Amino acid sequence: MEYDVLIVGGGPAGLAAAIRLKQRAEKDGKEIAVAVLEKSAEIGGHILSGAVIDPKALNELFPDWKAMGAPLETPVTTDRFMVLGPMGQVSLPMAMLPPMMHNDGCYIASLGNVTRWLGEQAEGMGVEVYPGMAASHVVWDEPSGRVKGVVAGVFGIDKHGAPTGDFQPGIELHGKYVFIAEGVRGSLAKTITARHKLQAGKSPQKYGIGLKELWQVPPEKHQPGLAQHTTGWPLDEFTGGGSFMYHFGDNYVAIGYVVHLNYKNPFLSPFDEFQRFKHHPAIAEHLEGGTRISYGARAITEGGFQSVPKLSFPGGVLIGCSAGFVNVPRIKGSHNAMKTGMLAADAAYDAVMAGRSGDELVEYQTAYENSWVAKELKAVRNAKPFLSKFGTTLGGALGVFDMWFGTVFGGLSVFGTQKHAKTDAQSTEPASKHKPIAYPKPDGKLSFDKLSSVFISNTNHAEEQPAHLKLIDPTVPIRVNLPKYGEPARLYCPAGVYEVVYADEAAKTDPKFVINAQNCVHCKTCDIKDPSQNIVWTTPEGGGGPNYPNM
Repeated sequence: MEYDVLIVGGGPAGLAAAIRLKQRAEKDGKEIAVAVLEKSAEIGGHILSGAVIDPKALNELFPDWKAMGAPLETPVTTDRFMVLGPMGQVSLPMAMLPPMMHNDGCYIASLGNVTRWLGEQAEGMGVEVYPGMAASHVVWDEPSGRVKGVVAGVFGIDKHGAPTGDFQPGIELHGKYVFIAEGVRGSLAKTITARHKLQAGKSPQKYGIGLKELWQVPPEKHQPGLAQHTTGWPLDEFTGGGSFMYHFGDNYVAIGYVVHLNYKNPFLSPFDEFQRFKHHPAIAEHLEGGTRISYGARAITEGGFQSVPKLSFPGGVLIGCSAGFVNVPRIKGSHNAMKTGMLAADAAYDAVMAGRSGDELVEYQTAYENSWVAKELKAVRNAKPFLSKFGTTLGGALGVFDMWFGTVFGGLSVFGTQKHAKTDAQSTEPASKHKPIAYPKPDGKLSFDKLSSVFISNTNHAEEQPAHLKLIDPTVPIRVNLPKYGEPARLYCPAGVYEVVYADEAAKTDPKFVINAQNCVHCKTCDIKDPSQNIVWTTPEGGGGPNYPNM
């Protein structure tokens, strides 16, 4: 199937790009063929974010989005930032924080529902949207390395790699330009970035894992418009992270925790830190008496300005979180993702109308460098490196000073641009340097176990398909990771995918590494954090994975 522009990923970036292409064509009285592939069973089904949404990009895409019924219904009315300790908390005056960290003019919403709405707009404009179609391979033009398209819609392969009675071989979809909008740590983006050395000369990309639950609380506890963030407990000074809590909608509370994946202790479990965090009195008071209705987890790009790769390659571009445009101090990225999709769409539209095809859209790179996205990321470029080097208190203070300095002096920094030293996988230290962490048992009221959490993420995969989590060397988990690191996959995974089981649990004899791929919520943490970089996340059959309602 041939298209002018083929977009892999039906998130905010991909859909904004598709809509912008159709808007340009409609304005000029032209035709342009655009398709969007989405691996989730429905548009928005795999979207997970806090989310306080800055409508800056949406204002540009649809200036009348309110009249059109976009589901941004709860404006932020109260901003709160607290430092937690084990025995209490301190609220920081918002006046201390630079203006960019305030949420004036922003909305609390379900980013999944906003994405569903964008999908409806795109289809109404003539975009061909294909949910349940996982793009599994890049179609290369050899030997040039130009990206011609992708293979999508492979179904009916059994766990041994043989076709079943339901086998469908998939189809090649080609585009004059291919937009990669898979989100964080996408498998196609990894392949293309490696082949075309898009990360050369840049800092390594950095990541966090975000865990989120959606609660419905009693009306008397609901504070619509409250956006509360915390740092500190239960993480130690040199383990970065923090929380978000947003009240919105139908007595909903979105509660979540982010752990930066450059943590050192292999015994740390982000999921269990999140569960413990909810018992802090400043948090529990919002949730007690409520009902947890959904759970999910997702990796987050945190490298920022200095980690953004080269954005164009022969035949296509990276947009949205495939490239990494999250503003870490603001805990926001969807507005930047949408804007980069729109910038890429403008470049591709002009190229297609000029009769071009398959070359590099260098105009997109230039447009990004001159955009408010690059300006915003540059203003906060040192926040994450400071946290990594100096810890939460000193690093946070330096970051706030640097942002204030840039606010006053037009984006300048007395520190220049700090670099990220190493990958998150390389940050993991041997188990011998750390003590195991004894996490409290969940009480079933505020805190829960992994399996009951995965259940309410609505995660499902066809059982007979091959495991989409691949080991480069199957011996590494037991031969290397278990003795050296205590096999941290069993702890950093937020869905109970990885286990080490023993023939005799008491004696710890004959260990085996087990992958429960059915549980996978597609967070990609294993692909990022495995200290041996031995786990490779690939796309399962289309339609598999979680299904996040109102998340």
